[in-house]
Amino acid sequence: MEEPIYPAPGEREQPLILIADDDPEIRTLLRLHFSSMECDLLEAADGEETLDTVIVHKPDLIILDVMMPEVSGWEICKYIKDEEHKDDYAHTGVIMLTAIGAVNNSLTSPLFGADDYLDKPFDFDDLDQRVQAVLASKK
Repeated sequence: MEEPIYPAPGEREQPLILIADDDPEIRTLLRLHFSSMECDLLEAADGEETLDTVIVHKPDLIILDVMMPEVSGWEICKYIKDEEHKDDYAHTGVIMLTAIGAVNNSLTSPLFGADDYLDKPFDFDDLDQRVQAVLASKK
């Protein structure tokens, strides 16, 4: 099955959101939740797949797990937010999603350039508010 081709950033009618988590249950929960939102969804199950998807599709938002095989969420966030790539990903928001604990998440996520963070388990209303705020900040 061929992967769909999405319009370039700035030409999209609705946001392109990448769900990047190695836990298939979390990806399914997020996919089902976002299916009611006007957006296009991509998924990645490990850090390498996430980075490849980011480079090819340049999503508007990444819901990014911190602890993933191959490449960590922190490394991916650092790549996206790096000065060298800022023009390619200025429109891309990152919400870190992790179970490392609120204190660790609040200290580490901003260091790597995340736009926001959320601890697992999370509340969908809280997630929705953060998604809308980050997407709005990137327009």
